[in-house]
Amino acid sequence: MGLIRIHPSDNVAVDTATGHKQALAFISCGADVVKYGFPIGRATADIKAGEHVHTHNMTTALGEKLSYEYTPVAGAAEQSITGNGVSKTTVGNNEAEMASKPLTFLAYIRPNGDIGIRNDIWIINTVGCVNKLAETLERRTGAFAFPHPYGCSQLGGDHGTTQKILRGLVRHPNAGGVLVLGLGCENNNIEEFKKVLGPVDGSRVKFLNAQSCEDEVAEGVRLIEELKAEAAKDERVPVPVSKLKVGLKCGGSDGFSGITANPLIGRFSDWLCAQGGSTVLTEVPEMFGAETLLMNRCVNREVFDKTVALINDFKEYFTKHGQVIYENPSPGNKAGGITTLEEKSLGCTQKGGTSPVVDVLDYGDTVTKAGLNLLNGPGNDMVAVTNLTAAGCHMILFSTGRGTPLGAPVPTVKVGTNREISERKKHWIDFDASPMIDGADLAGDFIEYCLQVAEGRETNNEQNSYREIAIFKNGVTL
Repeated sequence: MGLIRIHPSDNVAVDTATGHKQALAFISCGADVVKYGFPIGRATADIKAGEHVHTHNMTTALGEKLSYEYTPVAGAAEQSITGNGVSKTTVGNNEAEMASKPLTFLAYIRPNGDIGIRNDIWIINTVGCVNKLAETLERRTGAFAFPHPYGCSQLGGDHGTTQKILRGLVRHPNAGGVLVLGLGCENNNIEEFKKVLGPVDGSRVKFLNAQSCEDEVAEGVRLIEELKAEAAKDERVPVPVSKLKVGLKCGGSDGFSGITANPLIGRFSDWLCAQGGSTVLTEVPEMFGAETLLMNRCVNREVFDKTVALINDFKEYFTKHGQVIYENPSPGNKAGGITTLEEKSLGCTQKGGTSPVVDVLDYGDTVTKAGLNLLNGPGNDMVAVTNLTAAGCHMILFSTGRGTPLGAPVPTVKVGTNREISERKKHWIDFDASPMIDGADLAGDFIEYCLQVAEGRETNNEQNSYREIAIFKNGVTL
């Protein structure tokens, strides 16, 4: 059995066979359990050296809503807490390799100046009542439909939230054309939705109200064929890497997530931000316990204040519904070796690398600033990948130790944290980060792979036709 001690001050190490923790020295009851160089909880019993450390002998030490002070770090690179599982790693450690990568890649330029890395035709419903019609059109035409249950009988903020997410999808640059499909009697009918959507290119976005035509299937096919003909004129051309926007996500995490895949994604995030591109980190509940690391990387007081509000407002969402704030990790996380939310969060936030935090976006907002952005939203996998897509991310880097077939409307790169899942689920996992357990530096290979995806290489979710959306709901349904 091999052990990885991630940080010199840790009093636990990770078993390379299981991802679970083992005490490196005696830990007295009530004392901190330290991993990544930070407390991840406290011991609930005396723990002997060599003993398994998990839910039976440790618990979270987190409190409720907190106050924070802005203490910005001198340099973002100094904030790295792990790399290949053995020593600190930052983008600066491999500058020559990073600089050798191309600063342009091939993509589609849209009339408004945005770029797309796919040229798909999407069907976006204004309401769930036409889901099956959308799926029929998908089968007939090869366009991609994204069923959802909303768009009617929603009150207040939920109705506006649905409209914002759908707006982000309709305007997404990966779509070479979009059919907006409505029923006619819904709250979010096409005319109302147009007020939120704003001006669009009529050759690229077409509208169909199913109640207003005799044969909605025939009309839908006709409109989609027009969109396909227009999109067929598009060609990939060289564009700057700085145009790329990438979402950062994890799901089904395990004890290796914070040692392999998440730091690797963090390396990519730092590289892309250094090139002038944008990355987006969401899953707010999985920032709890590691939020100060992000707050101290905020570029100014305004962004810091927005980050504090991001964290505390989400905690209020939990308490408003009578739920325990730290009801996390999931059963699968625990089976994979993660014990507390602090431990999960310290691993999760590494996907954001070491770059400064430049902006905080609300749920349904669109990325406008280059650099690392924080996006309000839950950790739920399907909701989060939809949120990242609607924010304008061209692709999503998704680490997983337990495995998941889930895919967003955009290419969703699954990064396996351990060798077992990467080999057993090759039809799910796109990139195996497990060699990092043995100290391998995969940053260059991973950057190259991601650029290949940006230029058209299909991910497993695309090959399997696994593309789904889910919209956050927080209110009353009629």
